[in-house]
Amino acid sequence: MHRNGPAPLNLNHYANKKSTAESMLDLALLMANASQLKAVLEQGPSYSFYTPIITLISISLCLQVTVGILLIFIVRLNLNDEEKHSRLNTMENLAIGVIFIIMVSNVFITAFGVHRLNHSFNF
Repeated sequence: MHRNGPAPLNLNHYANKKSTAESMLDLALLMANASQLKAVLEQGPSYSFYTPIITLISISLCLQVTVGILLIFIVRLNLNDEEKHSRLNTMENLAIGVIFIIMVSNVFITAFGVHRLNHSFNF
């Protein structure tokens, strides 16, 4: 029998797409933090906020890896299995909390600023 209208939503397919998008954003932030870490390390300990920036970037990088691992476990669980809903909900809440901490740490990383010392100006 052929039905008119959209097909029913496949929750697992939707969740996999959502987790893939989150992973891509996490990867982009991971690359940005790695670049910031490189810039700070190039400036060396003479940079006024060297220790706080290194600490914040390190925390951010570790938490991003944690979220990546959480997302792998979230994607592997079947949303249609009601017995796993509680565990999925807990894992998703944990991921959101960790993402919030990553966001806050990156606000401070941006506030302290990561600038290269060797600026060349072409007039």
